[in-house]
Amino acid sequence: MGKIIVNGGLPLAGDVRIHGAKNAVLPILAATVMVGGVHIIHNCPDFSDVVITIEILKSLGAKVTRDGNTLTVDTSGALGNFIPEHLMRKLRSSVIFMGAVLARNNEAKISTPGGCELGPRPIDLHLKTLAQLGAEIKEEHGYLICKAEKLTGKIIHLDFPSVGATENLLLAAAMADGETVISNAAREPEIDDLACFLNNMGADVQGAGTSTIKIVGKKELVPAQYTVMPDRIVAATYLCAAAATGGEVAVTHMCPEHISAVLSVLADCGCYLFSTEDTVLLKAPKRLLAPGSIKTMPYPGFPTDAQSLFLAMLCCADGTSIITETIFESRFKPVPELCRMGAKISVDGRVAVVCGTERLSGTEVNASDLRGGAALVIAALMADGTTVINTPEFIDRGYENFEANLAQLGADIIRYR
Repeated sequence: MGKIIVNGGLPLAGDVRIHGAKNAVLPILAATVMVGGVHIIHNCPDFSDVVITIEILKSLGAKVTRDGNTLTVDTSGALGNFIPEHLMRKLRSSVIFMGAVLARNNEAKISTPGGCELGPRPIDLHLKTLAQLGAEIKEEHGYLICKAEKLTGKIIHLDFPSVGATENLLLAAAMADGETVISNAAREPEIDDLACFLNNMGADVQGAGTSTIKIVGKKELVPAQYTVMPDRIVAATYLCAAAATGGEVAVTHMCPEHISAVLSVLADCGCYLFSTEDTVLLKAPKRLLAPGSIKTMPYPGFPTDAQSLFLAMLCCADGTSIITETIFESRFKPVPELCRMGAKISVDGRVAVVCGTERLSGTEVNASDLRGGAALVIAALMADGTTVINTPEFIDRGYENFEANLAQLGADIIRYR
């Protein structure tokens, strides 16, 4: 299980490079099963969610090798359509394999996916939209079985701009007969990255990154080589850590446009920001200012994945912050642990009120999800004394070399495994 030990109170300083995006690389890896051949994926990070995705690929019959941050995925042989329950339960985003496997084999059999417990995240929308393309879906003995002799393009309106449902539709529609139009599609940059990879495979996807996406199905696709976009939430994490500690950090190999909502709030907190095409320099004041109100929204609004990071960062800001969570019900799980460190936070349903205090004190806390775990590290970095963070494996789901990168920036942090 291990633990992370942080001696807080040191301002971060220096440069940190951002790795490939977790929420982009996972659907891209799933897409490799759609066509036989050798795919080469660059800028592929190495953390547990990617490791599990590779296990799923291998369980289907693919051959996967890693050379640094490049993955070679060979799907030349016959691939199965069954994903074991123990793998599905480890990873929420594993549900996107349904559309990819269905596109190749006309059948997919999966169990309900797992992942961080952030409240209800039903896959009903995934199933509803795949059914609209012609898939027949039934449940047997705890497994979902999707079959389709032929998928046919349709005009589909999403009740909610779900990232996962949009991705599954892109994968399934890329090889369906005719044209599919998705309205109220998710607009996240990771959707655009998946679309770019599919187009490199010979698909015809237009409008990704907007609320209306058009996909003209192709009978045949080809293997592709692709470089994954940088992780915008990891970039936000290091910026929040620098801001929380009164530091000065340059975050490189990122896309500032992807976190414009985050940068706007950081500026409201009193941080000096300077952006270039692929770098953000942040210089924090001695004490942050409370920004007032933050409300999570689908992209391009403030990202729910950054909410926990700001929840921690604002614990010692000057003033009161109000954070409203509109995406997931259980994004305030770090609150009890932050309060153990001396934070003054009250929660009423989906609203958290953070009254800034002078300081936090190090103690022993438990991570319970990916971003909540990163938030506890941010709190520990600015706290007086020593903080012990248990169950750091949650953090391992989406960060590569997290402790080493923070140590390079001047943090007193060590990981015991």
